[in-house]
Amino acid sequence: MPNVGRAELEILRYVADHHPISVGAVAEHFHQKRGLFRTTILNTMERLRKKGYLTRKEAGGVFQYSPRQTKAELLKGLVRDFVQNSLGGSISPFTAYLAERPQLQKEEIARLRQIVRELENEQR
Repeated sequence: MPNVGRAELEILRYVADHHPISVGAVAEHFHQKRGLFRTTILNTMERLRKKGYLTRKEAGGVFQYSPRQTKAELLKGLVRDFVQNSLGGSISPFTAYLAERPQLQKEEIARLRQIVRELENEQR
């Protein structure tokens, strides 16, 4: 899928957490949070729709937007693209970042251990 900019990602994550949602509701949130106006939000959401990240359906005369993928699938794809495009396919810088990150939660560490075990089992 096409790349997503930082502002697009922020709006996409909000929509993924609150869908189905109207442009007006997203605009209200981002106007209070960042001072963005409805036109900016509408343009960004339409750009995300054209890129294939959002869908929209009319309900009561208002378009309601939803993500095309689950939030987990979306984030996994964005991380994959980041590793491929920004890190040249190497996960070493990413794992170094995780190792140096002191605020990892116990659940996150347990999940990382589980992933490593699964990878080791696949290689056997």
